[in-house]
Parts: sequence; C-alpha cells; structure tokens
Amino acid sequence: MLVNELEYWYLTPTPMANESISHFMGRFRRENQLSVSMLATITGLGGAIARWEKFRFNPPPTQKELEKLAEFVRLDTKDLQLMLPPQGTGMKLEPIRLCSSCYLESPCHQIQWQFKTSDRCFIHNLTLLSECPFCGARFRIPSEWEQGKCHRCFTPIQQMIAFQKKLKFSVTE
Repeated sequence: MLVNELEYWYLTPTPMANESISHFMGRFRRENQLSVSMLATITGLGGAIARWEKFRFNPPPTQKELEKLAEFVRLDTKDLQLMLPPQGTGMKLEPIRLCSSCYLESPCHQIQWQFKTSDRCFIHNLTLLSECPFCGARFRIPSEWEQGKCHRCFTPIQQMIAFQKKLKFSVTE
C-alpha cells in the first residue's frame, strides 16, 4: 500500500548492460536517498535486499520477490533477472572484483565478475582486480560505490587499468 502511495516519487536509474543487482540497488537507493533498511521495509522484502547487495543468493530470489522489487523500482522482472547470476552459477562473495577497462566503457559493477568461474575479464582478457593497486584497500560491495573511486585513496577506477595483467591465453584459443 505504501508503494502505491509514493509510486511516482521514486526515480529509477536506467540499468546498464551486465550491471549487478548490488550496483543497481546502490544507485537506486542513492538517487532516492534510501537506506537499505528503509528500502527493505517499504518493499516488504526485509533482509533480502541486504543479502542481494552482498551477492548472497541462497536462497535465490523468488519470482514473487522479484515482482515486488520490479514494481517498486519500475522495471520489468526480466531486467532484474539479468542483474542476477544464471541459475546454478556460484558466486564469489569476497573479494569484490572488477575490470577497470570495462568500467571505463560502462561505469558499473558487472555481475559476471563475481561468478566463481570468472578468473579474468572475458572481454579484455585481463586479470580482475580485487583491491586498489595504489593503497591495497579491498573494494567495497558495489552498492556502496558512489563516485567510481577507491574509498580509501580516492584513485579513480579508470586509472587502475595499468595494473591489470594481460593473460597469455584467451578463452577462445
């Protein structure tokens, strides 16, 4: 009922290609000045929001949960499903990983970087970074990424490209 009363007040950022649900939810919450607990209460999804932002999909989101969230953020459930791992795909909860070359092209955390099977960026054939190469700080969960910089030394993610190693063998060879 509260969702319907405030339906037109909330702003929905446009989802980016391959964006993780954690990154999208962080952008949505910042755009609307909502905390995790506020969003959990308003949507009626409780602790599921915080779990999803940390890539904890056990149990996986139900269709009903996705429909509730989709209605609130004004997206199609198919759009939300693209932000989740494919069924049966294991997730690496920590450390948070990224490809700074991909981030330069599309400034968002991509869901496939957290797959257990991902040992590289499959687009650029580069190793994934799990910490800032300048100060050593591990990356925070993507919902907390605000300006595309290291939270400790403020180095832009795009400047970290030189520290990613090119792999000798590509996946297609």
